[in-house]
Amino acid sequence: MSIVSLSPPSLPAPLVTVEAFVLSGYRPVGLPWRCYVLSLFQIHNDSVKVWCPLLAALYVLQGPDGLGPSVDPCSLPLLLYVMSVVAAALLLHPRSEPVRLSLFLLDSAGRGLHQFGRALALSVYSSDADWTDSIMGQLYLPAAAVLSWLSCTAGCCGELFPRHCDLSHRRLLQMGPMSLAFLLDISPVAQRLYSCPWKAGSDQFIYHLNVLHFVLQVVLFLTAAFFLLCPVPECLSPGRFDIAGHSGQLSLVLLTLSTVSQQEALLRDFSWRRAGVVRRFGEEYLLKACAGFIAVTLSLPATALVLRRCGILARSTR
Repeated sequence: MSIVSLSPPSLPAPLVTVEAFVLSGYRPVGLPWRCYVLSLFQIHNDSVKVWCPLLAALYVLQGPDGLGPSVDPCSLPLLLYVMSVVAAALLLHPRSEPVRLSLFLLDSAGRGLHQFGRALALSVYSSDADWTDSIMGQLYLPAAAVLSWLSCTAGCCGELFPRHCDLSHRRLLQMGPMSLAFLLDISPVAQRLYSCPWKAGSDQFIYHLNVLHFVLQVVLFLTAAFFLLCPVPECLSPGRFDIAGHSGQLSLVLLTLSTVSQQEALLRDFSWRRAGVVRRFGEEYLLKACAGFIAVTLSLPATALVLRRCGILARSTR
């Protein structure tokens, strides 16, 4: 396998997985590890999926206003998301079925972790006092933790037990908990949008700009959900969109742009409200919230490992 190749690979056999209506451009299985690493510089049907999170990671590492890497709490969720095993799974998944499965399960855990990290940042930096004091605000983080666990579990089950659901059902199983988590996570933003005082002033301009970033994030997420659930446009012309333009690529690109838009809004909210965060919430609340993040970080990979063990036992007993 040459280091750089602009010609798409031919359809090999057998394949680890086949996307519906995507007929060619797959990488062969069973090659040495270095071949899949070098495939980063080749044209295949995962090229866009691999480079999209990598480019997003480079953008995020610039930090706010290009000041360098950012390690503040509100940038941590996106860093965890784009630096997780998403790119590695897409890059190395043809190696073998066990490797692909392991990376996919880690990706499911990373997705759930990102969801809770997003909720944590939004509850601290992007919520108003009225929402924080409401019942929704009190139950927000526990509900976000439960939904992040359900998202991880649903993704793992859809991959571990493929005989019980086809590709469309697996996508729906993956998108259901993710959509519920997204709707919960944006509830403080929805409250801000509902009660937004549209007045003039420099502070109000920053406030409105942040809200518009969140609105853009919602629009991008909903569009990505459509492409994730519907194999458009490849179902209209099978084989024509194998290398570029199929629904799997479009959904990942839109999800990445949605996350980047949210990150911009969170960074602006962090810069705007950082001085009063401790005074508003108190150190005890912030410590408990960070402890919850650590608990979710530990529980999601453990859940993925337990489910994989159950899947192996189920296959061995058939």
